[in-house]
Order: sequence, then C-alpha cells, then structure tokens
Amino acid sequence: MIATSRPIEASAEQVWTVLGDGWSYAGWVVGASRIRTVEESWPAEGSALAHSVGSWPVLLDDRTEVLTCRPGRLLRLLARTRPLGAALVEIEITERPGVGGCTVTIREDAVSGPALLVPAPVRQLALLARNRESLRRLDFLVRGRAAARH
Repeated sequence: MIATSRPIEASAEQVWTVLGDGWSYAGWVVGASRIRTVEESWPAEGSALAHSVGSWPVLLDDRTEVLTCRPGRLLRLLARTRPLGAALVEIEITERPGVGGCTVTIREDAVSGPALLVPAPVRQLALLARNRESLRRLDFLVRGRAAARH
C-alpha cells in the first residue's frame, strides 16, 4: 500500500469528528461525487456508507465498509466501486507532541478488480496524487469546521 501523509493544524479529535461524519466524505474524498446513505452506527466496525463515484450522467453506485475502527486513531475501510473492484484504505491519525496538531496518513491499494491489472508502481502513483488532494481537502474541511465553532 502506498502511504501519503499531511500535517494538519488541528487536534486528532477534530480530525476524527470529520472522519466520523460519513456524510462529509464526498467533500474531501477525491472521486466520491455523492453520499447516498450512511448507517447510523458509522464509523463502527461493520458499518457502511453508500456512495457514488463519477460525474452525472455516468455514476457508479457502491459502498464502503468499516473493517477496523480505533476512535481518534485509525479507520480501515474496504471501498468498493463495482465493476472496477475494491480498495483497502487505512486512515491513521498521529498526534504531534510538542509541535501541536496531528499528522494524517492515508494508505491505499487495490485489492480486487481490473485495477490490479495496472502495474503496481503506476497504480500507486495515481493513488499518491489522489490521496494528496484528498488530504488537502480534509485539512481544509477540518480547519473550516474548527473556525466555524469559534
């Protein structure tokens, strides 16, 4: 899995608040165009959200399931987009003692489907670019929510 990290000038709790809001995923996950439903127990293990990928009129509907949830620290997801396959996604939050804020790391790779036919280095370069932008958007969303509360 390729890893991408970004320091965020917010607490791990503030980041987790956004990750725990399944309805926010289309606002920061590159490629997610809309969220159709979020199970009430999100982000508990076994819960899921239904999402769409693409642009109207060509949208693929599928779901993302939580495999592991360690509140405030780690979210491991199985993101499906049939017929394209599925990806394993890990989002880890690490506090930055003495510096303030936290670092958010996304690790991702395809685990099934046609994406596995793409050579790993090429696939991982695309994921690196996508997840850098996703982390940039997450950063904006976290800081924007924090500013709105003050």
